[in-house]
Formats: sequence, structure tokens, C-alpha cells
Amino acid sequence: MNSIVEKPWGYFEILKSGKKFLVKKLFIKPGGMLSLQTHEHRSEHWIVAQGEVEVTLDKKTINLVENENIYIPQGALHRIANKSANDLIIIEMWYGEILDENDITRYDNNFNKI
Repeated sequence: MNSIVEKPWGYFEILKSGKKFLVKKLFIKPGGMLSLQTHEHRSEHWIVAQGEVEVTLDKKTINLVENENIYIPQGALHRIANKSANDLIIIEMWYGEILDENDITRYDNNFNKI
């Protein structure tokens, strides 16, 4: 199960999955940023395990540090950005009826669908 998937912003590793949940470790390198996105079929919970993160959630920007967390509701516009010079590790849990990498609508995508 613990396969690592490389991305331009770093990598993710699937840690555990169940019928309605999936837990991933996200490693975001300094300056790394994921695409601005929404999900139709799932919500997400993010816990900052290491570093600092700038979260875009709808029209708000929220800065979180280690041991802080945030809930991303289903359908919310969101993004993770590591604006620091240090590595960022986020534990991400998806929750929903459909848990699929294809459940992403991207906006302002710097990576052409990554």
C-alpha cells in the first residue's frame, strides 16, 4: 500500500485506506504549491506534521504551523502552498463515498493536471 507518487511539488504516500477514508502523507518541498482545486465527492482533513503551510480555503488565506489542522469541506476551493525555505509534511485524510484521484477540478493549475 505505501507507494510513493512523485509530483512537481514533492510527493505523496498512501498510508491507509478504508471503505470511506484514505490517509496520505504529503511532502511539499520549499516553494512547492499544489493546484487550486475542488472535490465533488469528498471532504479533507489536513494536519501539519512538520513545517508551515499557507492554505487557501475559498476566499481566505490561513497560515498553519506544526500540530495545527484544518477541515476542507466537500466542494470548497482550496490549495496548499509551502512558502517557507523548509520542508512541509501534511497528513491528509479524505472522507467520502467516492475516493478517487479523478475527483479533482483544477483552477489556476501550474502543472497541467498534476
